[in-house]
Amino acid sequence: MYRIGIASLGLMVLAAAASAEVTFIGGTTPSQRPAGAPVITSFERDDAWFARALTGISEPIPPSLDFLQDQGAWYTPFIHPGMLPPYDIRNWHTQQ
Repeated sequence: MYRIGIASLGLMVLAAAASAEVTFIGGTTPSQRPAGAPVITSFERDDAWFARALTGISEPIPPSLDFLQDQGAWYTPFIHPGMLPPYDIRNWHTQQ
């Protein structure tokens, strides 16, 4: 009897899932932006942005950081505080 109850419950769940209307699932078309999504029209990297991006980096700035010249408005973990001390090698958390 217990098995029949579990099987019936399983079939009801599957039937309910099959009859639900199809909804939008994000990430199925990563090459297309959703209609009405915000658009960044301009992004300026001023001196304050570069100062923040280069926090904890001493002169001379290594060539491996030349990517900052091309960095857009997209998210990059490089310009945000990361782990707390003792792993905070750029001293982001000791300055705040």
